[in-house]
Amino acid sequence: MTDKSEVIQYETQGTCCKLIQLSIENGTVKDVEFFGGCNGNLQGIKQLIKGMKVEDVISKLEGIKCGGKPTSCPDQLAQCLIKYQAKTAAI
Repeated sequence: MTDKSEVIQYETQGTCCKLIQLSIENGTVKDVEFFGGCNGNLQGIKQLIKGMKVEDVISKLEGIKCGGKPTSCPDQLAQCLIKYQAKTAAI
C-alpha cells in the first residue's frame, strides 16, 4: 500500500483567517497552518487536530460560529475538509 500525501490550500470566507493550508496523508491530518486569525486559538486547534481522521475533524468543527458571524475558523476548516472529501471521492 502506498502512502497518499497531499497539501491543499483553502481560501476562507467570512473569517479573520484568510487562508488555511493542510497536509493530509491517508485520510489523516498531518499538519495545518492558518494565515490570519486569532493566533493562540488557531495554534490550539492545530495541535488538537494533528493525527485526527478527516471525518472526525469535520464532525467536531462543522457549524461552529464566531460571535454573530455565520461561520468561524474551525467551521471553515471543516468546510475545507468537506470539499476535500468530495473531490477525493470523485477521483
